[in-house]
Amino acid sequence: MAGISSFPACGRGQNSITVSERKLGFSSFRAINRRETTRISRPFQDDTLRICQLALRHSRKPSHEILRPCIRMALVDERLSRGRDAAKPSGILAYDLVQGELVRWSFVMDKSIPDPPTAVLLHGILGSRKNWGSFARRLAQEFPTWQFLLVDLRCHGDSASIKKRDPHTVASTALDVLKLVRNLLTFVVAQLRITPRILVGHSFGGKVALSMVEQAAKPLARPVRVWVLDATPGIVRPGGDGEDHPAELISFLSTIPKQVSSKRDVLEALVQEGFSKDVAQWVVTNLHQNSPTGLLPSSFSWVFDLKGIAEMYKSYEETNLWKIVEDVPRGVHMNFLKAERSLHRWALEDLQRIHAAEDLAADEGGGVQMHVLEDAGHWVHADNPDGLFRILSSSFEGLKT
Repeated sequence: MAGISSFPACGRGQNSITVSERKLGFSSFRAINRRETTRISRPFQDDTLRICQLALRHSRKPSHEILRPCIRMALVDERLSRGRDAAKPSGILAYDLVQGELVRWSFVMDKSIPDPPTAVLLHGILGSRKNWGSFARRLAQEFPTWQFLLVDLRCHGDSASIKKRDPHTVASTALDVLKLVRNLLTFVVAQLRITPRILVGHSFGGKVALSMVEQAAKPLARPVRVWVLDATPGIVRPGGDGEDHPAELISFLSTIPKQVSSKRDVLEALVQEGFSKDVAQWVVTNLHQNSPTGLLPSSFSWVFDLKGIAEMYKSYEETNLWKIVEDVPRGVHMNFLKAERSLHRWALEDLQRIHAAEDLAADEGGGVQMHVLEDAGHWVHADNPDGLFRILSSSFEGLKT
């Protein structure tokens, strides 16, 4: 799909509808006894009426109360002309929006309703927005006034099919996300409001979050809290023996055919090459089945652009963002989280420099803080999701609306 946008969203009654998509349509609508989170994802054209009709069947509210707020949403490059229903997709990035039950929608411009605070969650190299799915839903249940923007970065996931100009760098990736946020801010049909108050990035995504702060004051609100998960601001040091090296993983994946007959064969090849089983299992989630018909042998293809990802990882290794850490803009609070078992990514110099930045930022009206996540390796949201949840919750509690 050339353009990425969100699907039609309906007003929520006492019951909520969870929508999941397939290639040719929405696969299921599940009525839930209590209101939960709403997930807004990529679109299917002309499904607005069908979604609204399904909402009527599952809601106890009168039909006129459901139909009034039923809206069609799309990510647009420009504001819609008056009286027109269609929007030109922006083609910036694929995304999901997970909303807490207390997020309020406005069908018209209503400045009396404050913008719902938004957290942007960014994945690492060879990951996708799905890495954050269950974690975002958990956050939305705990902090129901918040919404969570999950993004497929360039060359990854559903964004891989969206053509991007070179160079594929940390800075250009950050600019993509800033453009996505800006376009969502200018969206006027459904009054979808995106006000980023928290940026969370894992590994490569952590540097992307730092680069977002470095590149633009707008559309980032103040205060904004940045979480860099198991990544240092400076040059990336090589790992030690027995560690999974992303550069080596990317190099090995480039030797595998773009189309394969079995996920298991790829997994076994990765393990045989010396990569951990956990990493191998995670990598093969990027293999998607090619148009199964039942008549031909099944085959799988990679969803990512490996050439572009190789360039992105090289930029990640070389990008130095210490300047923004040691001169934090006013109203920005930066949090660095080191995984306890991820020692190869950190040096004593890194820790000392971050602690020095803590004192300096406090004097300048910003903030820098260091955290350690116990019982976790580099894959923090998989190794110790409970511990990560407790640490991140401090930011959402401090910015409750």
